[in-house]
Amino acid sequence: MKNKFSRMFRNVNPAILIIIAILVVNKMLNSSLSVGDWLYTQILLLPGIIIGLTFHEAAHGFVSYWLGDPTPKMQGRLTLNPLSHIDPIGFLALFFAGFGWGQPVQIDPRYYKHRRRDELLVALAGVVTNFIIAFAASLILKLMADSMGIGIMYGMGQIIFSIVYYIMTINIMLMVFNLIPVPPLDGFNILTQIFKLDRYSWYYTLYNNGFIILMVLILFNITDMILDPGIIFFTNLFFS
Repeated sequence: MKNKFSRMFRNVNPAILIIIAILVVNKMLNSSLSVGDWLYTQILLLPGIIIGLTFHEAAHGFVSYWLGDPTPKMQGRLTLNPLSHIDPIGFLALFFAGFGWGQPVQIDPRYYKHRRRDELLVALAGVVTNFIIAFAASLILKLMADSMGIGIMYGMGQIIFSIVYYIMTINIMLMVFNLIPVPPLDGFNILTQIFKLDRYSWYYTLYNNGFIILMVLILFNITDMILDPGIIFFTNLFFS
């Protein structure tokens, strides 16, 4: 496992690491929390991060397998074991910088009976799964509030409530983030299948440079213009 992680770090574009480092430093400098409070909050975030990334990527694998593609199974991706789906850089970015990604599931569309439709279903699988988890977490929060009353403000009740709340918000964030139409995010793949973008000459140039474009959008807080309203919208929707 150590060698696997080492290879992942070596294969990452240095420009991406620099951008992530800038974002981490910027977030820490602008944080009003003490080191202790920040660490406590991050620990509460961990279950949401692990669940969100793991279920998102596993969903891609399971749907692709159900549609006839054996690739995810051969690569050991048909599991809910986080170690099979967590990308070290993506995990650390989500933990420290507030955005992140899992280890992408490799698929082989040649096995699909209806290629464009099935690729669309696989692309949708991750974000739909995040939506379901977030919605389920919101129901648990409502149940806790109704049954525990003021008890959710103290002790273990507060800790559990906070963990479930972060599970909900992180899964909303992952869903909205992945719907941004920039490669390699699911939103771009969804648009590709709907509008057949891969028939245009500029498609592969955009796809090959998509990650750098995405990092620049994050660096200049452009993605926040989508994430913040999206998180507020779905949070309000679940509790309306």
